[in-house]
Order: sequence, then structure tokens, then C-alpha cells
Amino acid sequence: MNVQLIANTQLSDSYRKHIESDIQFDYNERAAIALTAIRTCYSANPPSEILSLEGNKYFGYKATDGKSGTEADRLFRHITGSGHTSTLEHLNYTFAIEGVSRALMGQLTRHRHLSFSIQSMRYVPMSTDSKSKGFNYVVPEKVDEREFSEMQTARDIFEAAMEYAQGAYDQLRAAGLPQEDARAVIPQAATTNIVLTGNLRSLLEFYNKRKPGKGAQYEITQLAEGIKSEILGVDEWLTPYFEEKQ
Repeated sequence: MNVQLIANTQLSDSYRKHIESDIQFDYNERAAIALTAIRTCYSANPPSEILSLEGNKYFGYKATDGKSGTEADRLFRHITGSGHTSTLEHLNYTFAIEGVSRALMGQLTRHRHLSFSIQSMRYVPMSTDSKSKGFNYVVPEKVDEREFSEMQTARDIFEAAMEYAQGAYDQLRAAGLPQEDARAVIPQAATTNIVLTGNLRSLLEFYNKRKPGKGAQYEITQLAEGIKSEILGVDEWLTPYFEEKQ
């Protein structure tokens, strides 16, 4: 599995130029957007002027609640604690997700408000003589834990099933069956590639339901951890949100 952040929400160039003469503080762009959304709900100032008029107050001073970070971090903690997380929906992240099973894809699409573009087996050939050289597959972690006898393990049975499915697909394609019909024999373990986009609120909900320790299948817990890692790589200020017990 490979999870890589390929895009996230940014301030527009015109707005950045609009506020740059008033900014006297260091800020993260996603934090600045979240602050603008939150303060719009409670401030008499127009959204376009909030960073210019209120940014120094929130990003330039230490948190007054005795916890870490700035006054902006205190405000984010307060808003999250009060359940006003709709203000986090303005922050979007897009990921390239590669080499995950079709079984995982089925689990992932149960989460609402996430957007997907998924590699199509109707159009991408999976025969061994094609560019893909056949389908790859994910071996569930518990397959390697089972031994049925000295002569046969769960992995032996699993890999034999994958080879049989590949052979069946190749034969059907060689006989002239369209890809869209031949793909019916490809198992759920076969890998696919996904571009996923979600707003921060939806991604936090996904993480808190699929993180390790919540009873989810191992593969999707690894995806949840990969998404978390990529987000925190650019937005470390969100660490407390992923540590919330929900």
C-alpha cells in the first residue's frame, strides 16, 4: 500500500496578497482558513477581513487555556469540544492510494462525503500478457497465521486460488470475452488504485472509526494511519484532533 497526499486547500494568490501587509504572525494556511470559518460565525467582521483584523490576536499569542499552542489552537479546541466541526469541512485533502484490495474499496465506500476515482477493471486489462502483467493481490494478515497441516498452509490455498483466478481470466479473454465480463472472476483480494478527496471533518470521522483498536480489518487500519500521517506531515497542528477518543 502506498498513500500520498497530492493536494490540499490553499489560500488563493489574490487573497494572500490582500492580507500580507497586515500579517505579523506565522500561520499555517489551513489553520488560517479554519480560523476564518470559525470566526465568521461569531464575529461582526466580514470574512475577507478576519485574518487582517483578528489574525494577530489568535496566531500571535499563546493559548489562554493553559494548554499548548496559540490562541488559535485554543479556539480550535473549544470549537471541536462544542461539536461545531462543520467549520472543518472547508479544509480538503486529496490522496493517491495505490495497491489496496477491492475488499478495502468496498469498506471505504461506506463512508459518506468522501469522493473517489477508482481504477476500472472494465478498461484496464488484467491479463498476464497485458501491460499490467496480471492482477496483483493483497494477502490478508491472518492468512499467514494459519497452518492446516504439515503439507498445506492457508497461504498455499490462498495463492492457489489467486493463480486459478488469473488463469480463468486469461482464458476468458483469450476466448474473446470482453474485459468487462471477464473481470467477474477477479477476486476481492485483487489490488486497485484510488484517488480520494475528503474534507477534514469526514476524514477525522473515517479515522476514528477505522483506526487500530476499533475492530476494523488490518488493511483499512493501515490506510487510516497512512492518511493521518500524510495530513500531519503538512498540518501538525491537527495532531490533537487525531488523538481525540471517540
